[in-house]
Amino acid sequence: MSLPQLSPQLLDQQPGLLPDHQRLLALPEKIIQFGTGVLLRGLPDYFVNKANMQGIFNGRIVVVKSTSTGGTDAFSEQKNIFSHSIRGIENGNQIDETVINSAISRTLAASSDWADILECAHNADLKIVISNTTEVGIQLTDDDIFANPPASFPGKLTAYLYERFKAFNGTAEAGMVIVPTELIVGNGPKLKAIVLEQAKRHDLGDAFIQWLEGHNHFCSSLVDRIVPGKPDAETVEALSEKQGFRDDLLIVSEVYRLWAVEGGKDVRAVLSFADADKGVVIEPNIDLFRELKLRLLNGTHTLASGLCFLHGLDTVRESMENAETAEFIAGVMLNELAPAIPYDVDPAQAQEFGGQVLDRFRNPFIRHQLIDITVQYTAKMKMRNIPTLLKHYETSDQAPALFAKGFAAFLKFMKPVLHKDGAFYGERDGQPYSIRCDSAAYFDEKWKNAASPIDLAQQVMSDTALWETDLTLLPGFAEAVKGHLAEAVATGTSTL
Repeated sequence: MSLPQLSPQLLDQQPGLLPDHQRLLALPEKIIQFGTGVLLRGLPDYFVNKANMQGIFNGRIVVVKSTSTGGTDAFSEQKNIFSHSIRGIENGNQIDETVINSAISRTLAASSDWADILECAHNADLKIVISNTTEVGIQLTDDDIFANPPASFPGKLTAYLYERFKAFNGTAEAGMVIVPTELIVGNGPKLKAIVLEQAKRHDLGDAFIQWLEGHNHFCSSLVDRIVPGKPDAETVEALSEKQGFRDDLLIVSEVYRLWAVEGGKDVRAVLSFADADKGVVIEPNIDLFRELKLRLLNGTHTLASGLCFLHGLDTVRESMENAETAEFIAGVMLNELAPAIPYDVDPAQAQEFGGQVLDRFRNPFIRHQLIDITVQYTAKMKMRNIPTLLKHYETSDQAPALFAKGFAAFLKFMKPVLHKDGAFYGERDGQPYSIRCDSAAYFDEKWKNAASPIDLAQQVMSDTALWETDLTLLPGFAEAVKGHLAEAVATGTSTL
């Protein structure tokens, strides 16, 4: 017998799935969220849902699908309700639970529902903006904020805030708390600077600019929870049988969760859902949280993903079960990245955090696909790892050996062998893989024109426009990378 699909009707029929669901589904909209990805649903939306269930925040989320690809059919069919499987270890205890999340009220597509999105700006209760549009999403572009819709996320946000400013005549009470979760250092101030520049470019007036600066909080934030992409068919089938229903929006995550938001008492008052879970941290300075997570968890992911993938592995868990790759991951994290974090971090604290990350990587329930970690590979390498590399050379004139291996694997991974329908593909063991990186065309040209892998490495590493520094000037680093890359190309594998 086929399983029923998760929906409000199913909750009516089986009220035990989500007690008090009628109250939860009737809560007012208080947040607009740009992005439908699993990270947002598995972390910010998780906290909001938990608070609602405790009667603390009592507000729902309007989600904006801001890209032009895909649709919102699954959200529409299930009325935005989804299940969240949380599995892992916490305080020595194994956790395996499912949460029904009812925090999302509507899902609107920017391409077709822009008027409805702007109408949300007229809602006095809607005081929070959350976003995750990937690291390349917060960029200043030659955008038209009067377009239907503007092309970029900052353009959309500027248009939305201008609509709100006009709707409420620029009152202080209409100001918003804007929390970007893109993994960019200082994501709040950077987004604010772009919005202010767009306001100036579009002549939106001094009063609007003063309102932006005086009554809106652009908060830097850091998100830390492993929420892999769409679960594989086997996991979906097993969880569906266990739960007793089918869910096309199912997400899976680890137990660990952290959302650090930079702000004071005014921000905390608006983000009242923070009281529902210790995983939400609101403090005036979140640099320590950011640096530990960015350099150790994300930095290790970036350095290891291509290497482990080219080694024939598909998930982080498999990489931790393979003796060679597990040794690489632990070594590069604890011995090379942790001592070179570009921030004043207690070495013991860095080692402790690194140990926690390794335990999280070993989570037997999580199938975190390596290929998903390589999305926007070049931008991630630059933002997550190059500052650590430069910090390493402040106290050493020796090349970090494992870092060099990981960087060489990155260059090998970024070698396209096929360009089809605007997409680039590499090759592993005779099978194509997708290179989902904005620099794919750049690497395609470099690999085609390079005289050899060594020449390719020299050209790319010395490209100051790409890295904002010349990596070939770091003692011994270029030579180490070139050696590993030449071997990788010759053998067709990674360089372990």
